[in-house]
Amino acid sequence: MKTLTTALTATFVLAAVPTLAGTQPYAGQDTREIASLSQADIDALLAGQGWGLAKPAELNGYPGPAHVLELATELDLSAAQRAEIQAIFDRMQAQARALGESYVEAEDHLSRMFRSGHADAAMLENQLARSSGILAQLRAVHLTAHLETTPLLNETQRAKYAELRGYGTATAGSGDHGGHGGHAHD
Repeated sequence: MKTLTTALTATFVLAAVPTLAGTQPYAGQDTREIASLSQADIDALLAGQGWGLAKPAELNGYPGPAHVLELATELDLSAAQRAEIQAIFDRMQAQARALGESYVEAEDHLSRMFRSGHADAAMLENQLARSSGILAQLRAVHLTAHLETTPLLNETQRAKYAELRGYGTATAGSGDHGGHGGHAHD
């Protein structure tokens, strides 16, 4: 019985631990200038793109301005809706570009800190607070744009948006959004 237990334990351990010859999750990433960000990440952040930061809104019935503008014809947006949503998008993107640049700089500083061999606990705490604070601001910019865009669409437009974006039930999340109401432009 002891042999069987030892064999099963050894099998479990070997199955749970990747082999040296197996795929290593960070292989090839050691040449990045900024360890935590790929070049695609950096490009998206500097361009003010969403980077997935507004998924809680997007996937729960709060359309984003960029995608609404892309689908303007299919959503039958009025000229007034287009203008208001364009203004939200322009404001969001300007803020997101500035914060994206700051976030990239903060992550670059973090990487350089470790690369130089001069990282210590106090420096780490300060740099992480800076980086995470910028990321929180960036996320708020994107989520706020979704909050501002949603009430500009009527229920039919929100349902059509969800359908066009491929989100399950077309009316999911298109209720009163937590009792905060809003107005719709018909």
